[in-house]
Amino acid sequence: MEPFERELLELICTTCNFDDVEMDKIDRHAPLIGPESPLGADSLDALEIAVTIQREYGVRMDSENTSRTVLQSLATLAQYVDSNRAH
Repeated sequence: MEPFERELLELICTTCNFDDVEMDKIDRHAPLIGPESPLGADSLDALEIAVTIQREYGVRMDSENTSRTVLQSLATLAQYVDSNRAH
């Protein structure tokens, strides 16, 4: 896991109150949202994550399709945020 991916995972866990996540065991390509998610995140968590990403990094997910693509995994989220934020 890349350092920025870990930062995002910590932010997600804090935002969604996922207290007992073993961060080192999360696969960066595992689904973030849905029944296969190792976090157990659902669509309400996805909304919270999108709002937090916008607040923390100034990066917006404009549509449901965009957020669905971006929130596929920690790797896709990190790549999207990194390429769309002002450095």
